[in-house]
Amino acid sequence: MRRSLTAEDAEFRDSLRTYFTHEFPQDLRDKVRAGEPLTGEEIRRSHGILAAAGLAVPGWPVEWGGRGWTPLQLHIWRTELAAAGVPNPLPFNAVMIGPVIAAFGSQALKERFLPPTATAEIWWSQGFSEPGSGSDLASLRTTAVRDGDEYIVNGQKTWTTLAQHSDWIFALVRTDPNAPKKQQGISMLLIDMKSPGVTVRPIITLDDNHEVNEVHFDNVRVPADQLVGEENKGWDYAKFLLGNERVGVANTGLINRWIAELKEHAQQVRRGDGSILDDPANAARFVKLETSALALELTALRVAGGASTGGKPDPASSILKLRASQLQQQILELGIDIAGPMALSWDEIDGVPRWARRSVPTYLNYRKTTIYGGSSEVQRGIVAGTILGLKG
Repeated sequence: MRRSLTAEDAEFRDSLRTYFTHEFPQDLRDKVRAGEPLTGEEIRRSHGILAAAGLAVPGWPVEWGGRGWTPLQLHIWRTELAAAGVPNPLPFNAVMIGPVIAAFGSQALKERFLPPTATAEIWWSQGFSEPGSGSDLASLRTTAVRDGDEYIVNGQKTWTTLAQHSDWIFALVRTDPNAPKKQQGISMLLIDMKSPGVTVRPIITLDDNHEVNEVHFDNVRVPADQLVGEENKGWDYAKFLLGNERVGVANTGLINRWIAELKEHAQQVRRGDGSILDDPANAARFVKLETSALALELTALRVAGGASTGGKPDPASSILKLRASQLQQQILELGIDIAGPMALSWDEIDGVPRWARRSVPTYLNYRKTTIYGGSSEVQRGIVAGTILGLKG
């Protein structure tokens, strides 16, 4: 595969790099690069700024705000965004429900939801996982019973990221409990979070952060025209969505930035007459990470755009998801080793840099990467069945 850019693509890259590093607000970039979580207001503000510049949803259809870029240009956009420390556009909007509505929604749904989704005027959350039904989405138990022009929804979703900020939720619900296969009885509904009967309860994680939530539905009435596509076809739409999400997980710009920043930190940790980076074992770990990142980037270039242009995601997106999530965890594990005893303190202490204090909480938080979007075990099954042709 050719890795050098044409003059046109290099000019395209440079224009994005200039905007991200010189025009996008520095205060937001500084927080991202320091590993500090953004507030809900900052996330919405960041997305809105990118939308105003035409850089929030470039992969969408052109009629709904997309840019008509090539897969390579979309990859360059993702890479430069992350390399500059610019917050990603709100993923629930940009790479999850937006493309699903554009591909499968009625014209009325598109006109109603896509414009405010593109600008983050509507903030979406994802209602997939349930207690006992995480990566095994087909076993979900939240029900939606048709009652005239409405569905009555009952059940619970969990690990719902940033639901405390969201305006709407796209939820998988069971509409046919008697379907011959459990995947065949699932639909996707768009639910207003202000609807009577919707309750959001926080889940406080080990690092004392409020990122995820429980969402309860108690006889929630949802207009039937907020059904995405056809009834009992939600499993197909979920696979399409997860294919897009898996491509997004393979954020090679973020991974390369993390490796470069960790190298800088390693050079600051003294050992004898040199730094900890002079240790051959540590140097070898960096080489292995850089080689893996390069292989991931080549795969991302091959897959990029495939899941956004048709009804089926490229099964190679599972390879991206599997390796990218593992690689992120390996980088963060090395970060703890580089920090050494400094990683024991999560509180501000003189002489302990912020990156060292954040190394363990960040590592613990990113244990989720091998679970969300389909666990590593699920991805291996997809690769085995659809790419290698193996049958269990």
